[in-house]
Parts: sequence; structure tokens; C-alpha cells
Amino acid sequence: MVESDGIGKSNNGEPGAGEAAQALRAILQTQYLRYMIIGTWALGLLATVGLAIAALWFVGTVAAGAVRGAVEKRISDRVGAGWGLVFPAVATATTAAWATAPLLAWFSGAEFGHALALALLVSGYVLVFAQLRSSPRQAIVISSPYGVAAVIIAASLWGTPTFWQFLAVVPFTGAGLVVLVMMTMLREERIRAFQEHQSHLIEELETARDRANAANDAKSSFLGVISHELRTPMNGVLGAAQLLGATRLEPTQREYLSIIRNSGDNLLSLLNDILDMTKIEAGKMTFEVVDVSIEDLHKRVTGPFQAQAEAKGLTFSTRFEGDVPSVVRGDPLRVCQVIHNLLSNAVKFTDRGEVTYVVRGERLAGDRVRFDFAVTDSGAGISPEDLARLFQPFTQVDGSSTRRFGGTGLGLTIARRMANIMNGDINVTSTVGEGSTFTFSVETDVVEWARQEAAEPIDAEVSDGQALNVLVVEDHPVNRMILEAWLGSAGHASVSAENGQIAIDMAQDQTFDLIIMDVNMPVMDGLTATRAIRAGQGANRETPIVVLSASARSEDHAAGLDAGADAYLNKPIDFAALAHLMNRVGLGRAGVRSCIENSQAAAA
Repeated sequence: MVESDGIGKSNNGEPGAGEAAQALRAILQTQYLRYMIIGTWALGLLATVGLAIAALWFVGTVAAGAVRGAVEKRISDRVGAGWGLVFPAVATATTAAWATAPLLAWFSGAEFGHALALALLVSGYVLVFAQLRSSPRQAIVISSPYGVAAVIIAASLWGTPTFWQFLAVVPFTGAGLVVLVMMTMLREERIRAFQEHQSHLIEELETARDRANAANDAKSSFLGVISHELRTPMNGVLGAAQLLGATRLEPTQREYLSIIRNSGDNLLSLLNDILDMTKIEAGKMTFEVVDVSIEDLHKRVTGPFQAQAEAKGLTFSTRFEGDVPSVVRGDPLRVCQVIHNLLSNAVKFTDRGEVTYVVRGERLAGDRVRFDFAVTDSGAGISPEDLARLFQPFTQVDGSSTRRFGGTGLGLTIARRMANIMNGDINVTSTVGEGSTFTFSVETDVVEWARQEAAEPIDAEVSDGQALNVLVVEDHPVNRMILEAWLGSAGHASVSAENGQIAIDMAQDQTFDLIIMDVNMPVMDGLTATRAIRAGQGANRETPIVVLSASARSEDHAAGLDAGADAYLNKPIDFAALAHLMNRVGLGRAGVRSCIENSQAAAA
């Protein structure tokens, strides 16, 4: 019953296809409203025809509406392909169920039945024509079941005085429907004209926007090209000025040369600002992501400004707060550029007092950190009015013709936009007469929270510089190579033996300052070889012997010392302990044994 909100002209040359498509969209959107109206009509019938008939009409009409809704959804995507007339036909058929309501009221015999029937007929027509206001032809077709009901009622009155009274209602109702349709069509025509005008304005605005974007792109491209082109001759000017400064000049000439270099540096800085701004506006500012050492970054950031601050008589202090990791991921060049701008302004606009640079770290997760790089100065401060325009391009807080400091006014703008590109921001708090604090906040990934300190190399040299002659007894070739390389790094001479028997034979013919003896070896183990050397009459009977073993049991240590060794070291070799023992070799076996005794006493 409740139909489409505006039916248009046909699509694709098929009559009624476009109208049906628009009707379907409105019908699907108002199906719940349809059921509400059915309920109100059933409530009206309840007072005239009784509960049973009203309930039967309600169930039948709701069922027809449900079937209609299912059909509409099923074939909604086929409108314009031969289904354009289906929707008016389906709507007309279901309207017939609604049209039985005035007939039931009219023939109910109830005192209020005739009045209710007329009200339902009129309201039915109004509902159809209100929904199909832009297509009266479709409205007449779909409301035809109400016409049939009106004819039946008129036929029942034929020959009675009430017949002409009933017919008198027809022009009244028709006139009301005509006014409704005409007023609605006029209103929709005005809305359509407004929408067309609005569409035209939108097109003009889009055209103006495209022209503005094109002009802005052309401006950015021009500035970028000019900045690049001007850098080449500027490099020539500054390079020639540096070469000229290396020649013999008179004081006046050197003063003029200093003016040239300072002016050139300022101009080059201005060109760099313009180039950065054009890159940001064009979306071509490149950022790299690499591992960044916070300690190295700190040195790069603070180095240039500490000397500048001290030259002005300012106190320059730095400190770290919170959880500051050792290595993070980011672009050190761009981060330095942002912080450099903040520090440069702080030093430039502070005449006395101090400049403080604080790095705060806040751990967000195991591999994520938030940094706040805060720069605080004791300068003149910034008023609230000036804060509002502080980050606008080509503006400075001191805009007077007599301002003390030059510049493009782009520095803070570039810094904040770079911070935004890195998903960060720059905030400022300031009190006039007390100073300002600029804070650059950014989040990043953590590579290392605490950098592993590089192990200090263990030197094999002895304190008096003496080169030792060492016998290395070890069956494993890699262990022999490592020991010989470590000893050779300090200039010690070493020879090696693969087992205890070879070691005994070598100890008979050659004198050594130290013997390093492995315990577990084929042919003859290290303890047996140690006992043999101590029991023999060779030149190494009193040579200090250090035994090596993978076993850390105290009884194995005792067994080695009982065999005649002077010290016992566990594998893998503690080269620091071995170097300590080597420094005691000059004191003989007693000196080496004292190291073991001292360590045992300390452990006790």
C-alpha cells in the first residue's frame, strides 16, 4: 500500500522501468511503515466488524505485504531488464487487500461503519497519491482497487437519496488529491532546481579547487627548481670565498670577505628552508628508517649549540629522564633537523639565563617507546596571541621592521610538519617574561633498551714486558690454534704437543717458561704427563704447569694439583685468569701457586 517516493522516467528505452526502479527503492525503505499503517486500519475495523474479521483482515493484509516484500527484494536487481511493469502490478494486487477494509466497514451494519468506510477510502487514495506524487499515472493504476470499492459502495446506494450524497464526495476527494499532487510536484521542482544549481556550484568549486591545486603545484615546482638552481652558483660563491680566505688579505679585505661568507650562509639556509617546504607540500619529503643510537644522536644534536650558548654567556644543560633506550629505529637526519630548529631558536632568542635540553622516554611496550624532546629557555616568552600564529609559514613573532633577527619564518612550520609526517607533533608552553618550552613528541620502535658493552680485549702481555716461551699441550687443533694465536699476539713464543707423551719428549730437550697442559688426551693424559715431568730430571722439572679441563669439580682440581700442577683452569679458558697467572711466572712455581691459594682464601 505505501508506495515509492517519486517515480521517474523509464530507463534504457523500456516504459516504466525507471519508474519501477525508483518505486522499488522507496518501497523497500518504507516496508516497516506499511505494517504500522496496517495495524492502525485493523484497529479501526475492530470497532465495527468485530475481533475475528478485523484479525483476519490484518493477517491477510500483512501476509500479502510480506509476500510482496519478498518478491520486490528477489527481483530488485532485474529492473530495466524486462521487469519494469512487475512492480506496479504487484503493488496493485496488494492494494486490493487494503481496499477490502472500507468494504468490510461499509457492509458491517455498524452505526459508524459508513463513516469509517469513507475515511478509509479517502486515506487510501491520499496515501497512494502522496507516495506516487511525481507519477499520477502510476498512482491512478495502483489505487484502482479503491475505485472498485467505491463503485461497489455506490452500487449498494443506487436508488436511495444517499447515492447522490456519496457521489458528492468524489469531486471533493479528487480536488484534494489534485492539489496534493500539484503542490508536491511544485515543491519537488523547486528542490530539483536547487539541486541542479547546487551541482553546478559544486562543479565550479571543484574546477576552482583543481585550478588552485594546479597553481600551488606549479608554485611548489617553481620554488623547488629555483632553489636547486640557486644552490649551484651559491656553492661556487661560498667555495670561492673559502679559497680566497686562505690567501694573504688585508684586514679590510678579510672583513669584506667575512660579510660575503655570512651573507652566503644565510642565503643558503633560506634556500634550504624553501626547498624543504616545497618538498613537504608536494609530498616528496623522503624519510629513511635505520638503527639510531640515542647517544650518538644526542652528541649530534647538542654539539653545535653548546658552544653557541657558552659564547653568549648562557648556561647550556642536558639530561635524560625516564626509560630511554639505547638504539631505536628512525630517521636521524630529520629528527636532528627538528631538534636543531628548536635549540637554534632557544639560543638565538635568549639573552641571559639558561637553555635546557631534556630527553624523556616512556616505555609503551616491550619494543615501543615515546620520546619527548623538550627545549626550555629563559627568554622573553611568547604571548597567547603570538602562539596562535607561531607555526604559520612566513610569519615571525616579531614582525616589526626593526626586529633583531632575520629569517624566513619557515623553521617552526617545517619542523612541525616533519614531526607530523613522523606521526609526532610539537607543542609549546610559554610565559611572557619567563621563557618557553618547546616539546617534540614522537613514538618509535626500540631495537635495544640497553646496549651491550663491548668486552674489553684481554691482553696476553706480562707486566715487565718479558716474552715467555710456552709449551701448549692440547689434542684439539682449534684449541691449540686459539691459544697459540692469543700468546703470539703479545709476542710470546709457543710450541704445541698433541698428547702427554709428545710433551714429555719436548720437555726433555727444550726449556719453557710455562706449560699449559690439557687433562684429557689420547696416548697419555695430562696428569700422567705432569707427574712424569715432575719426577724426571729434565730442564722443566720446576717449570710452572697449568692444567686445563672441562671438569669443574673440586676433586678434579685437587687431583691436578696433587699431580704436580701449580694451577688449574676450567674450559672454556678464562683468558683473564690465564693472563694473571702468566704475570706470576717470573716468581716461579710458588708465585703461580699463590694465585690459587689467594683465590681459595677469598672464596672461603
